Amino acid sequence: MNLEFFIAKRLITGKEHKISISAPIIKIAIAAIAIGVIMMLIAIATGVGLKYKIREKVTAFNGHIQISNYDNNRSEVSVAPVSTKQDFYPRFNDVDGIFHVQAVATKGGIIRTEETFEGIIAKGVGSDYYWSPIQEFLIEGSLPDYTGDLNSDVLISKITANRLKLGVGDSFFTFFLRDDDTNKMPNQRKFTITGIYDSGFEEIDNRYIFIDIRHIQQMNKWADDEVGNFEVLLNSFDDIDEKNNEIYNKTVSYLNTTTLRDKYYKIFEWIGLFDFNIGLIIGIMIIVGGINMITALLVLILERTHMIGILKALGTTNWSIRKVFLYNAAYLIGIGLFGGIW
Repeated sequence: MNLEFFIAKRLITGKEHKISISAPIIKIAIAAIAIGVIMMLIAIATGVGLKYKIREKVTAFNGHIQISNYDNNRSEVSVAPVSTKQDFYPRFNDVDGIFHVQAVATKGGIIRTEETFEGIIAKGVGSDYYWSPIQEFLIEGSLPDYTGDLNSDVLISKITANRLKLGVGDSFFTFFLRDDDTNKMPNQRKFTITGIYDSGFEEIDNRYIFIDIRHIQQMNKWADDEVGNFEVLLNSFDDIDEKNNEIYNKTVSYLNTTTLRDKYYKIFEWIGLFDFNIGLIIGIMIIVGGINMITALLVLILERTHMIGILKALGTTNWSIRKVFLYNAAYLIGIGLFGGIW
């Protein structure tokens, strides 16, 4: 054990002589570092966790990439149908990293009850729809089954159900405008609630109800092999831009691809602020911890002026004296980091 480390150890433990001022300052510095580490861990955990959770919720209702007709790429409802007779459906074998491809269609409508009404977007899905992400948000009833004959089962959000004062097993009428002739009476469909979901994302819950896609095909007078668009689910969200370019190059010229980030750019711009906030909090905590550490060392140095003079009189070099306090700083920082992480 060298001399500098020995002296530093005695300064830390207080065995050299009684510590009157530096001891509480050192304890405060260690506590400040530990609290700073805890705050940084909380900021990272909450920020990153919230970002991923919001991203997962938006993905569950839209997929990572949407393939649609160029005439329908910016519409909230399906207008120009796309044939399911595509090389990429039901399996996209030409591009790696694709988990699932599903055909969907959307149509705007109004739910009417005896007491009130509510505007919605009906999302038509079929037997190929991947329900697992939605299963997590199911709070009542069960998911609809569209693998058999056409049925009137519907999945709605908790917000919509509360506004309409409906529950599982209740029926209601929905009116859909005709796309071919606005002078005609709107299409009317009666649905029965088989399940209620709650994603906690109001922008989505206010809009979507899930119905059998064959209802939309009949109302729009589409063929059985015509749908609104395709939703592509990827193995990793981080590859969304790269896979979007690959998918676009592998599809026919009259089809367009849109990423989830492009469709909900406002949400993802908001999510992007999380990284800035996390970095800001970490930066502030590092500055605060550094100031506390500097303050503690300054107090320790001032209190040990006589010891420094004695060491200099004995011929100790400046670097050796610096190492004594550097060992102290390393020890205090290590204790603070370990305490905060632990």
